[in-house]
Amino acid sequence: MIFNTQGFAKKYALIYTALLAALLIVPLIVYVLLLLQIDEAKVKLSLKTQIKTVINSMQRYDNNDKIYHFPRYKEYKSALYDDKYQVLFSTLEFSPSVFTPGFHKQGNQYYYIYTLPPRYYFSADYLLVSTKHTANNIYFLAAMTMIAIVITLFLFSFLLLRNFSAPFEELNTKLDNFIKDSMHEINTPLSIINLNADLFENKYGDNKYLKRIKSASKTLSTIYDDMNYLVKQGRVEHQVQSIFMGQFIQNRVDYFKEVANLKNIQLETNITIPLEYTFSKTKLQRIVDNTLSNAIKYSLADSIVEVSLYRENEKVIFIVRDYGVGIKNIDKIFSRYYRENEAKGGFGIGLNIVKQIIDEDNILLNVESEVDKGTTFQYTFS
Repeated sequence: MIFNTQGFAKKYALIYTALLAALLIVPLIVYVLLLLQIDEAKVKLSLKTQIKTVINSMQRYDNNDKIYHFPRYKEYKSALYDDKYQVLFSTLEFSPSVFTPGFHKQGNQYYYIYTLPPRYYFSADYLLVSTKHTANNIYFLAAMTMIAIVITLFLFSFLLLRNFSAPFEELNTKLDNFIKDSMHEINTPLSIINLNADLFENKYGDNKYLKRIKSASKTLSTIYDDMNYLVKQGRVEHQVQSIFMGQFIQNRVDYFKEVANLKNIQLETNITIPLEYTFSKTKLQRIVDNTLSNAIKYSLADSIVEVSLYRENEKVIFIVRDYGVGIKNIDKIFSRYYRENEAKGGFGIGLNIVKQIIDEDNILLNVESEVDKGTTFQYTFS
């Protein structure tokens, strides 16, 4: 019954951001690839320019000079090779793996091999010029752009969704308060009805009209307890304690006997009384009450409902079997507000509460049903 605006906005802002980020990643990747191509073209152009510089230097060399000072640069390294790719001169800091003329990349080393006129420049056939270069600045820019996009999208989505959901939170709070106030108002007359029905029975004895009153009152009490559980959900921590499950379930069966008697339904039990289990009494009552009340509600008149409890291989097995109308769609019965038979009444919240409890406490539930033959609910407490 709690509507968390912050949680709602955060959850869907993350989903919205992830979807948009996935859509934007494609154009971003294309953009980065274009930047890398442009960057590589710039490196290639710079190597070609450097080759021209080296060739110009070699062309200015006068054969009368005994020593030629090969041009050296901080950012560029050079090498001369003969026609068999034997090194004649080199300032390289790596060994090239490919010697075909043209542009090459080896790790973070970019190099260009240029074919020289045969034996014209110091008997060299090939000139290689290289430079060390990385595209880290491009990757950094792409990463920062993506982070900025994600943060901007998330903040925008979060603020938008939070403002969007604020009226729903206010409405939910008002509805929550209304339900709590209504339940408080219902609890008092319901208690008075139960008390006076017991007093009337003690004074005047039992009769069919009183049975109907008490049966309706107990049915209403079960609905009240379900609503009370939902209202307190998330606010109240249910204490776990050692429970004599056999005695507990037998008491709940006795409680529902008057409800079953209206349809002449017999509640047959096969319960192991001395059986302890550590669990929450509140949660256990919601499981037992909703399962029993549904079994009685959807049973045929003059039929039976079988209730069993026993221990098997260190596990506690609780089974309720009826011989009623059965269930057409088992997958839907745990959905909130779902009712297979609108004529049977109720709000469709009982089994939804049961589903929440068994999921929270890892209780295994197996439901078997056949239309017009009956339904079996089997709970395994491990």
